[in-house]
Amino acid sequence: MNRIWHSVVGKLWATILLLVSFVLFIVTVLLLEFLDNFHTQQAEDSLRREAVTIGKLVSSHSDDAAVEVVIDDILDADTNALIVTNDGEVLHSFHDGLNGEAIQEQVLNDPKLLIGEGVREERLREVILPSTAEEDVMEQYLILATPFQHPNGTIDTIVIYQSLEAIHRTTKRTTHIVVLSAFIALMLTTFFAFFLSSRITSPLRDMKRAATELSKGNFDTTLPSAQNDEIGQLATAFNDMGVQLKEYVELIKQEKEQLSSILTSMADAVITFDTDFSIVVKNPPAESLLQRWQYQNESADGELPPQIVHMLDHVITFDEEVDDELEIGREYYAISITPLYSEHRTIRGAVAVVRNMTEQRQLDKLRSDFIANVSHELRTPIAMLQGYSEAIIDGVTQSEEETHEMVQIIHDESKRMSRLVNDLLDLARMESGHMRLYKERVSMNAFIDRIATKFSQRAKDVNVSLVVDVPDDPVYVELDEDRIEQVLTNLVDNAIRHTPERGTVTLHVRAFDEAVEVAVADTGVGIPEDDLPFIFERFYKADKARTRGKSGGTGLGLAIAKNIIDSHEGLIYAKKGKIEGTVFTFVLPR
Repeated sequence: MNRIWHSVVGKLWATILLLVSFVLFIVTVLLLEFLDNFHTQQAEDSLRREAVTIGKLVSSHSDDAAVEVVIDDILDADTNALIVTNDGEVLHSFHDGLNGEAIQEQVLNDPKLLIGEGVREERLREVILPSTAEEDVMEQYLILATPFQHPNGTIDTIVIYQSLEAIHRTTKRTTHIVVLSAFIALMLTTFFAFFLSSRITSPLRDMKRAATELSKGNFDTTLPSAQNDEIGQLATAFNDMGVQLKEYVELIKQEKEQLSSILTSMADAVITFDTDFSIVVKNPPAESLLQRWQYQNESADGELPPQIVHMLDHVITFDEEVDDELEIGREYYAISITPLYSEHRTIRGAVAVVRNMTEQRQLDKLRSDFIANVSHELRTPIAMLQGYSEAIIDGVTQSEEETHEMVQIIHDESKRMSRLVNDLLDLARMESGHMRLYKERVSMNAFIDRIATKFSQRAKDVNVSLVVDVPDDPVYVELDEDRIEQVLTNLVDNAIRHTPERGTVTLHVRAFDEAVEVAVADTGVGIPEDDLPFIFERFYKADKARTRGKSGGTGLGLAIAKNIIDSHEGLIYAKKGKIEGTVFTFVLPR
């Protein structure tokens, strides 16, 4: 019900109904008042006419009995009359029942109804007396007292009265007719109001449904526009609005997708802030950066580094662009923050572009370290080659054995330089992506046994136990056998060289559903934990006092091993042993 009253149909119907009801009420009141006055006036005129007729009859006839018969015929059923002299004597009485006597008594006792000698005006009154038909019911009468003159010149009074019940009955019937007419008018008004409102509100309801569909994103919704009135024009305008809105939304969607694609494809972190330093928009690199910083600093979600907050405050307060480099944790960032303006050139926020410079700094450091290490590695053999060759040329050697010894040293150093250059070329080829892999299905059980056999004599020479731990069931992996053998050769050779006598080097193989894990563990002095994250870098020395000339390595073996494993889409890492030594592990996908 409330829904009807709150709808346009209900409001329009109620408005029309109230308007019609008000008009009908005013018309009914005025009409009833008019009819009541009209019928009363008609009754008065009728009483006057009958009083004149009675006066003429009484004046012109001397036979009282005949006059009374004629007057009884003239009077209506509801009309009675009295003829009273000036001194209150009743000459004739034409009435029935107790009310006639009561009215006669009222006339005789009411000096206002009596007409004195010499008075020529009539008197009219309304009195209320008990009804003769029903007990305890009062009835209204209209009494007219009018003078008439006898031929002899005497003036008597004709009192004629009539019950107004007939007028009231007529008024009631008229009221019933008016009420019935009003009811029919209200019904017709309701029908036509709903008919009219439906013609108006039905298109409005259609527009409401269409607007709801538009709000849900269904921009193909259209309205029929067959009407030529304002509603039809509104439907046409609504359809045009839907078409234009669809075009605008598509355009905004394309621009949003384009902007999102640009932000997503950017390697730099992009963050948009409002004036309260709250994040409005951020791309995936920015989200990853913030999550990493919050995890490292155990900060709350949404909290920003204080350095960035300070820069944002400066940008928004002073309306200046800020470019700076920051060190947050162990990482380096280049940050550029620019203010954002609204339509009225007021600052509505700022956009920050953050570039992670950590890798670039590491590359710069690696480049400088690489040059220094290569220079250092080449300087020693070149100096030895130059020194011993000058000694031979100058004839410093005194015997053939000394000359042969110097030539042997020159030969060993040249081989060492050749290995260093070859390793550098291999590493450069791998890092540039020019290394080709020749994968085939290899049994890891047989492959590990062959590597162990290859180093068994070397292990015996230095009194180191070489242990193999492989599954009983055969394990097959797709790999480049030569390259993986190069990795294992480097790892096993390093493990044997850095394991003391009576130590143990173990080769483990573990098979999983999607990968195979190979580990080389030794019981040597181990690598310090601080150096473990850097041992796969080129020329990195875990033991700063160790010289590669003594161990025979080039310092590039682990870097080459890492590149080979990466080319196989695997993972290689090192950790300290449970008790002593170091464990090198690499994982290959099956």
